[in-house]
Amino acid sequence: MVEKEDTPQPTPEPAHEPVRGIKHIFAATRYSAAGLACLLKQTAFILELCGAVGLFIVFALIGAQGVQFLVLALLFLLVFCVEALNTAIEMIVDELSPNRSEFARNTKDLGSLAVACTLLGTGLYATYVVIDNLLN
Repeated sequence: MVEKEDTPQPTPEPAHEPVRGIKHIFAATRYSAAGLACLLKQTAFILELCGAVGLFIVFALIGAQGVQFLVLALLFLLVFCVEALNTAIEMIVDELSPNRSEFARNTKDLGSLAVACTLLGTGLYATYVVIDNLLN
């Protein structure tokens, strides 16, 4: 019988005291910036960001109203939020289920569906605004 070599296990990071007060706001901002940096490495997010910029340019060219720009901005923030959550889910699934499994596939497909739904809603709204502004 061959004995396995003892593989060194990663040392867990020590628990730290929760940050309170104004320091909490700065810590949360750093965590959010780190999340954005992680998201900026994702092709899907970069494409969504380019789509947002493109639609803002189209809205400017057709003379969209301020409230239409605001709704578009809110919809894209929702898209970015869902994309961030989908990316987090995928990272968790990849860590927990490194081999192909139905669980992993279904979980990732559901996250992808959530992103697709927000993109479809944003696209329908943008289409409505463009057609409405061109006809009026």
